[in-house]
Amino acid sequence: MWTSAKAPSLNEMETMAREAFARLPENFRRLCDGLIIRIEDFPTDEVLKEMQADSEFDLLGLFQGTGLPFQSHDDVARLPNMIWLYRRPIIDYWAEHDETLDHVVTHVLIHEIGHHFGLSDDDMEAIEAQALE
Repeated sequence: MWTSAKAPSLNEMETMAREAFARLPENFRRLCDGLIIRIEDFPTDEVLKEMQADSEFDLLGLFQGTGLPFQSHDDVARLPNMIWLYRRPIIDYWAEHDETLDHVVTHVLIHEIGHHFGLSDDDMEAIEAQALE
């Protein structure tokens, strides 16, 4: 059974993340206008240092930008908000837990979007339950 199994590619995981995003409540997705989702194998060395991570497997995802609670109409032009999902740490986490890979990707995506909105853990859990119905 496992002889033909292989980890999803970056493109396959990006498709998975986009499908997970499409399952989020519509009013929630509308608020994410302009948000960019990127998939990479690992965080950069700069990100690892900034986040004080001990290992390249410590971060499953990262929000970079200015969250909605901190944005202002007076802001000067800034880079777009981005969410990074890190394929190899996500796969490693998935291999050690009982959730499906789709569930893990959805969880990380919602958690990182939650940083964009400044949501509580309870808010993120409710959105996740709705997205995984």
